[in-house]
Amino acid sequence: MRLAIIADIHGNIHALDAVLHDIEALGVDEVVVNGDLVNRNPNNVQVMERLAGRNYPTTLGNHDDLVRLWVERDPALPAAWFDDPFWGATDWSARQLADAGWIDALRDLPMTYRVAPPGAPTVLISHGSPRHYREGYSWYLTNEVIEEIVTAYPADVLVGSHIHRPVERRCNGHVILNTGAVGAPFNSDARAQYLLLTLTNNLWNWEFRAVPYDYEAALAAFEEMGYLAEGDLSAFIFYEELRYARAIYAPYWSWSESNDLPMNWTTWSEFYREFQPTLAPPHRASQTH
Repeated sequence: MRLAIIADIHGNIHALDAVLHDIEALGVDEVVVNGDLVNRNPNNVQVMERLAGRNYPTTLGNHDDLVRLWVERDPALPAAWFDDPFWGATDWSARQLADAGWIDALRDLPMTYRVAPPGAPTVLISHGSPRHYREGYSWYLTNEVIEEIVTAYPADVLVGSHIHRPVERRCNGHVILNTGAVGAPFNSDARAQYLLLTLTNNLWNWEFRAVPYDYEAALAAFEEMGYLAEGDLSAFIFYEELRYARAIYAPYWSWSESNDLPMNWTTWSEFYREFQPTLAPPHRASQTH
């Protein structure tokens, strides 16, 4: 049995199509979409349309929930966000998805998906952890926290996404894996990344796949679809994240909060002067591995 787990597509149809082609070439038996189908890149509707016809099991990601909360003006979001130009990219994506009728599909997504072949280790898949879609499986999650999760949600293999980087670690007999990101990697590798699990003799083996795709077309879509013009600063930061395959949005937000500064083009320029020397062109090798 071969199981592909793809996640963090974030509206990048070019990366998704390359991954789906790779999955089909491998003869994968089952595909699970582990959240964050939308937001960050502009081809949100195309991603939803592409996946809808395939009926893959899909979990809820934080960005999927964010656009739903945004459309509904849910009080779970700070009221000030709705009038803040910084949130222009989220507003743009949410309106695009609402106009195309996809909000209900995002609302109904479950938090987890379990794979339990008879006699084999159980795999529990969630965007973050089963407790919260922002509790990503990273190197920094303590063994104590992992034990809490496994106690509450028993499984042999825990698979998460959210942090946009592949991770492999073990904790007291449990395997913890992170898929990496299809549409917005943060590990300085611009290729579309996902997790492949193979069940052999009732044991799971895994491979982190990295697939080249039309990266220039994905970048060009930001301007061609009007996303950069209408999405304001946050759309530009998402563009830079794709360009460098690095997390920039969260560090900027953290920097702004720690300095008690608003998020706008003026403070962005100040932050970028400090942050830019750490950036380098991403890896873009043509091979798949």
